[in-house]
Amino acid sequence: MSLVALLTDFGLKDGFVGSMKGVILSINQHATIVDISHDITSFDVVEASVILNATYRYFPSGTIFVCVVDPGVGTERKPIAVKTKDYYFVAPDNGLLTLTLKNQPVEKIVHIKNYTLKTDVNTFHGRDIFAPAAAYLSKGLDITLLGDQLKDYKKLPDLEPTVEKNLIKGKILMFDKFGNAITNISILPEKFKLHYKGYTIHEIKNNFLEGDKDRPNLIKGSFGFYELFIPMDSFKERFNAKKYEEILIEY
Repeated sequence: MSLVALLTDFGLKDGFVGSMKGVILSINQHATIVDISHDITSFDVVEASVILNATYRYFPSGTIFVCVVDPGVGTERKPIAVKTKDYYFVAPDNGLLTLTLKNQPVEKIVHIKNYTLKTDVNTFHGRDIFAPAAAYLSKGLDITLLGDQLKDYKKLPDLEPTVEKNLIKGKILMFDKFGNAITNISILPEKFKLHYKGYTIHEIKNNFLEGDKDRPNLIKGSFGFYELFIPMDSFKERFNAKKYEEILIEY
């Protein structure tokens, strides 16, 4: 159990990611560190939750995920470590783990208080708390030694679509690099009408080259959710799309 996967909004300019890797390797020089992404939109916990949920299952059992998108660093929010049936997750308790832990039976949740770096700052928990916690877990430390056990973790509200009679109300959660709009809708009835900004969609495309370049198209994407797109262009820019815009589906 020495594979550590990193997911942050730190970027690569300032050396934050390098510091975290240095801490991990100082504690466990045999650790293997994999970067999921460090280009999460700054402070966007929802986007981090979506991307973690789309990627974690492709890692081997026992992987330790360190997920640091943490606008509340230094506040009362807790740093936590979670053991599930198959994985470990180390993250701020700010809802980032919401989507992933829906699919992973949680065995233990711990408020991290031990095995941290001694420091006189309170603004870089990725380096000082999360990285050392992950490193010691990668060496086989029992998760309960990291701190006090908790009964629950914070969950992001309103990520699920709502259903009212024959109407599903969904929304855009994020945009990928290509400008495709990832919604919070993972299941659609066989017959449906999706309404967005005066357009109506009633079929699902098979690939990103299908569809009309002048209107929204729908596809089931690799994030596990339905996506709005236009072929070879940015849906976000073409339709001036925004995060959390509502999408209505009749069925």
